Amino acid sequence: MDVYIKRFNTDGPPERIFSDVDYELSLLMIDDAVYGITDKDAPNRRIVQIHLRGNGDHEWIDIVPETETPIGNWLVAGDCMFVSYTKDMVHRVFVFDFSGKKICEMPIRSDETIRLVGAPSESDELLVEAESFAEPTAIFRYSPRANERKTWARKAIPFDPADYSHAQVWFISKDGTRVPMYLVGRRDVLNKSGNPTIMTSYGGYGVSMTPQFSVFVAFLMEHGCLFALPNIRGGSEFGIEWHKAAKRRNRQTAYDDFLCAAEWLLKTGRAAHGKLAIFGGSNSGLLVGAAMTQRPDLFRAVVCMVPMLDMLRYHLFDNAHVWKEELGTVDDPEDFSVLAKYSPYHHVTDGVAYPATMIVSGDADRNCNPLHARKMTARLQAANTSEHPIFLDYSKHRGHSPVLPLGERVEALTDRMAFLCDQLQLPV
Repeated sequence: MDVYIKRFNTDGPPERIFSDVDYELSLLMIDDAVYGITDKDAPNRRIVQIHLRGNGDHEWIDIVPETETPIGNWLVAGDCMFVSYTKDMVHRVFVFDFSGKKICEMPIRSDETIRLVGAPSESDELLVEAESFAEPTAIFRYSPRANERKTWARKAIPFDPADYSHAQVWFISKDGTRVPMYLVGRRDVLNKSGNPTIMTSYGGYGVSMTPQFSVFVAFLMEHGCLFALPNIRGGSEFGIEWHKAAKRRNRQTAYDDFLCAAEWLLKTGRAAHGKLAIFGGSNSGLLVGAAMTQRPDLFRAVVCMVPMLDMLRYHLFDNAHVWKEELGTVDDPEDFSVLAKYSPYHHVTDGVAYPATMIVSGDADRNCNPLHARKMTARLQAANTSEHPIFLDYSKHRGHSPVLPLGERVEALTDRMAFLCDQLQLPV
């Protein structure tokens, strides 16, 4: 990648300032100064000011140096830089001036997920989104001068967050690593054992699992479900190494973490035997597909949405080749050995009693081609010896993102809720 600069007050073509950039570099011009965020010589990212020189030997000056915690995002408003971090699943946002001096820290609850939205260039006020397991997304105005947030807009839903709480527990994974997990539910559910339980995670691309609101999860919690969210490896909850630990040829590590979380829920009595369900979409759909084929005995029901499940051929269709850095492909012999050991489609076994399974996909999906869902449904139906239903929820208009009309999205969500209520025998 080459980077060019064009000054509005000058004539002539843009000037190339960087050539063959093979690292992350996002630039911002403030007056005549060039600032940027980069992972050049800093895997956890740093914010720099770049003094441009005509010979290309530019000077890089650290404004916010790299730390052991990766920088998540940054925004500039007025004369302030807002820099977000996530450490140990807790969001933090620090405010700096342009010299790198720390001004203050934004007040954030430990159970909140914060996203920096934006700000007008002439103001130092910032718009931020905040949500939690029990509170849907709200937008706040934040002023570093007063160091306080004020509500700007909030979703109104018939759900009382006061009735719900969460806890954080730790379990031991297959290789001896301690992995944290959120448990969320009604207060009476958190205080008892033998609960119908739903579980999900992600485990890839450095995506951290932090408190977020889900209508799907909220409905099931209202009906007595415990919600479990393990922070499995593949995310960045504990930095770059937590991601690398389950990347590409280490992929099975994420599945081991997830399965050990399920075993912990059952062994400790938190989840009732025969009433543990898992769900996930996209990379999380691959996660639950791998979990159900490796340990079908652990789960009562599975909702697998817009997944990739044939990992030997996934890269040959549509846009999926872009995932090769994270997942590897069979074109590499070492990658092939790993992919063949966990590819869910290839590990469906005849004569096995599989859990009730709802697979969701559609013709318009160009990220995870619907062939994965179609062939996996057929293979499971042919192999299954249990009486549990295995079926495909399919729409010719459904894609990887929620592109269906609102009415159809509501119907699809209702179907998933009804499926799990039925399989977990929830009171309705």
